Amino acid sequence: MKTMKKLFAIVLSMVMMLMVAACGNTAPATSQPAETAAPAAGDETENSEEVLDEETQSTETSEKHLNLAANFAYASLDPHKDYNGWYTSVYGITETLFKMADDMSIEPLLAEGYENAGNVWTIKINQAASFSNGNKVTADMVMRNLKRLAEENTRFAYMADWEMEATDDVTLIITTKESYPTLINDLATPEAGIIDLDNTTDIDNAIIATGPFVIDEFIPEGDVTVKKNENYWGGEVKLDSVKFYYMQEDEPKLMAMQSGEIDGYDSVTSEAAQIYQAEPDKYFLNSVAGTRLQFALINKDHMSDALRKAVNGSIDKDSIADFLSGTVSPTAGPYSADAAYGKANGPEKLSTEDAKALIESDGYVLNADGYYEKDGKELDLNICYYAARSLDSIALLIQEQLKGIGVKSHLTVEEDPDATYMTSGDYDIALYCMIADKSGDPYYFIETVLLSDSYYNHYGYKNDKADKMAEELATETDPAKRAELANNIIQMSIDENVVNYLEHFNKITVLKPGISGYADTNPFDFYAISKDTDIN
Repeated sequence: MKTMKKLFAIVLSMVMMLMVAACGNTAPATSQPAETAAPAAGDETENSEEVLDEETQSTETSEKHLNLAANFAYASLDPHKDYNGWYTSVYGITETLFKMADDMSIEPLLAEGYENAGNVWTIKINQAASFSNGNKVTADMVMRNLKRLAEENTRFAYMADWEMEATDDVTLIITTKESYPTLINDLATPEAGIIDLDNTTDIDNAIIATGPFVIDEFIPEGDVTVKKNENYWGGEVKLDSVKFYYMQEDEPKLMAMQSGEIDGYDSVTSEAAQIYQAEPDKYFLNSVAGTRLQFALINKDHMSDALRKAVNGSIDKDSIADFLSGTVSPTAGPYSADAAYGKANGPEKLSTEDAKALIESDGYVLNADGYYEKDGKELDLNICYYAARSLDSIALLIQEQLKGIGVKSHLTVEEDPDATYMTSGDYDIALYCMIADKSGDPYYFIETVLLSDSYYNHYGYKNDKADKMAEELATETDPAKRAELANNIIQMSIDENVVNYLEHFNKITVLKPGISGYADTNPFDFYAISKDTDIN
């Protein structure tokens, strides 16, 4: 295994060097705000004492600023569209009625509480909550935001079926057609961020929201700078500004961290973690069990049952976890095995001989190069991935594992999976990483990936029995029954060899020492800075 790790380390190093050389989004030039940067040569004045005095004053009055790296960049700040709300939450701009705590419980945020009676939910808005322009958050404004979310985001279209009524400024009543046990969970999702719809004139670039920070500069699909919300309803905001550099690849983030050009980031790789661990005086590293899942979709439209089973049974999750030591943990299903709804059994592991026998039963024969072909056409699987969250490493590892059973493959890397392979189905194997359990309940992942009409179901999987079970799951209130339904649905996807649940990605954060109040202890990676984030 050590020899394999050395080999892959060399390959990965070469790939990353090539990506860095070709990357247009390079690391930031400096981690200092422009106004505190050192003067250029030739700018010195004759009175050096005066310059020193000015520099001393600048240091004494310098603002508290952080430079952080972000894995993704979006074309719009509209929290209700696509997954934009995840990053407006990361930027500290938007907030939701409820939020997920470190222990995965749900806490009030813009709401102060709720009551539930059957399919009727009464939500009280926090009377202190206000937008950055000073306007109060009202129940009517919240209702209009939720209706807009249903219109703008197909994943939340079901909210259009809710009956909503603002009975006064702080009371919102939501009535669902049937019992809906995860309604509060849904209101904690970052896409449900609340904005001032009446006064936001540029919803893509300059939203007015409730968070501790407001937009200072937004570059679509690029870097984002936020500054302190001077009117933050939740108390004093300790940082003055934060810049998020869009840096998707791992190697540039490592180099920028080492050079001091950035002060921290999430989703640290195993290679980088080992470097940071070796210098604890220079880097603070924290890891928490995450809810983010690395998984592979095996395209049923492109591959026969026998071929899918051979491929699926030949992926060695333990080897992947060993190579990515400290950052991931192998998993049988999308959820933690400790959860009642996380009791799936993984795919049958196949020997090389058994995998090859399955492929040959499908009419393939080995050619002179040692790869399978049929009717003179070589089998060459397209493995698609994006270069973040160690998916590049996993793609290389799977490619090597498939070579062992005579299956050739090529790698296709895309910058934006949601605009390419994940929503087009143009892949044989799709690697993706997402939060599978974002609210302490199994329904979200199932509804998003495993149903016939799921957002990410472009891999040919149709299971009427799973669809029917999911309908029950949507309204079932008994936790034991919910767990049973979820486990059955997940197991069917495993048994049909259409999904391989690979690893749970631990949330690993690196920060410069002295930074506090960052969400490094929260398992959800749609939280980052807050009013309490500080530089000591």
